[in-house]
Amino acid sequence: MLRQSSSGFVLGGSTLIAYKYGYFGGSKTAEHGSHDSHEAPVPKQSTPVVKSKIVEKLPEYVPYLIIGGGTTGFSASRAIRSNDPKARVLIISAEDYFPYMKPPLSKELWYSGSDLKEKFTFKQWNGREKSIFFEHEEFYLPLDQFESSPTGGITVVKGQRVVKIDPTDRRAYLENGQIISYNKCLIATGCEAKNLPIFENASHDVQDRVILFRSLNDFKKLNELLFKCKSITIIGGGLLGSELACSLSDKSRRTKLNVQINQILPDGGVLERILPKYLSKWCSSKVQEEGVKLIPRTMVKDVQMDHNQLALTLLNGEKVKTDYAIVAVGLNPNVELADGANLELDDVYGGFRVNSELEVRSNLWVAGDNACFYDQKLGRRRVEHHDHAVVSGRLAGENMTGAGKPYWHQSTFWSDLGTEVGFEAIGIIDSDLPTFGVFAKNGDDENGEFREPKSDDKYKRGVVFYLRNNSVVGVLLWNMYNSMHIARRVLNDGVQNQDLNEVAKLFSLYPNEEALEPDEVPIEEEVSNEQKASTN
Repeated sequence: MLRQSSSGFVLGGSTLIAYKYGYFGGSKTAEHGSHDSHEAPVPKQSTPVVKSKIVEKLPEYVPYLIIGGGTTGFSASRAIRSNDPKARVLIISAEDYFPYMKPPLSKELWYSGSDLKEKFTFKQWNGREKSIFFEHEEFYLPLDQFESSPTGGITVVKGQRVVKIDPTDRRAYLENGQIISYNKCLIATGCEAKNLPIFENASHDVQDRVILFRSLNDFKKLNELLFKCKSITIIGGGLLGSELACSLSDKSRRTKLNVQINQILPDGGVLERILPKYLSKWCSSKVQEEGVKLIPRTMVKDVQMDHNQLALTLLNGEKVKTDYAIVAVGLNPNVELADGANLELDDVYGGFRVNSELEVRSNLWVAGDNACFYDQKLGRRRVEHHDHAVVSGRLAGENMTGAGKPYWHQSTFWSDLGTEVGFEAIGIIDSDLPTFGVFAKNGDDENGEFREPKSDDKYKRGVVFYLRNNSVVGVLLWNMYNSMHIARRVLNDGVQNQDLNEVAKLFSLYPNEEALEPDEVPIEEEVSNEQKASTN
């Protein structure tokens, strides 16, 4: 018998949950770097330029210039070289390192047994070790050989910033005063971590104990501090904050450091702005089982120093003393190069508005986190995920060599919180949308009847569909892997919500079965009227 409640519906064999939730405050902008921010991204104010040292043998002209040495820039450089084997590509990077991937900084690296002072490697799912660096140093062409090499190559200039670009004259101006002319240019400067005004306006003693976690240097600093302190407090309940909370707590426990890890979040549970509330609640319990102390529904109101510790006063009146604080409240797109270059910015999602070929002006492209593009399926978007950085960078590189291809890729992302929670997702994953979830049987439930979700439900394996205007716009695979190709097909086909019962059969919810049995899949008539109304 079907029983309706505000919580949803659960079937003994499989779980059907249809939800329509609002999120706790604020507006959502990019995906998914602004989960704990209550402000739309705006162009940052220009800061005084401090000139860096002159780069010796820097060429005055380059065929291909890439501004930004992250995943997007590297992916573009490889694509350029693939289409133009003798191409000379110059990457100007503000980082102190050759290009590396960032997702392991909050996940896999913390579980690594390697020397994290010199060797930044982690074990993949197949047991093989992998470096966070895309290539060895020997892969790159030294700067003094850039113009003379007959076969071209990729050169990285580290520790330098481009502060101005002239699209008309095709010139890039470095902060040290040097100027580079280019034929084709890609802006791949990504985003930077947001801070909170309470910390921005605090004393230097306070700021010295606050980390905006974004780079390898931030990882190295935090890894050293973990062995020197007794408590760390993470502010933010999104992907980065929750991943770090679990990773730090796990490493503290394994190494017997006994560091107290706190997580302050504005919502009622972790990841509440991307997960339905029932999953956020269950996920929060798993984060607590990892040893993290959750402090929900509040944020920091005041901060002072108290005997070499941060004394945080929260909006709920609670006071928290901690050695260090990590601010993980989203990202701001780096758009300073728009100033003086007449490049259009998006006032809703932030970032540079680009066309379908990722071009912002003639011979000038933008890709990665700070590109606001038009998705043919889902409308205008800005995405902050590794997969998007790779694919959009590759496409921009191809188009810089004349390919003229539109960007149509639906990017994916993944997250792991401890040992029991892992998921992959594609499309628009937003808890403000109605959702339709189907989960594998909850162990002791053998009667096959619908019921309300319980606090002790074990959401071991399932699929959640996110709906907008009766169509699936996002798919989340919960502890279920190797099925992303099916989710991508569902998204591309524009499946309507009345078909979701049949669609659920495409996913293997049980490890030893290839599909759900027909009587384990809820039929269309059992979707609540409330859900149908909410999707219109």
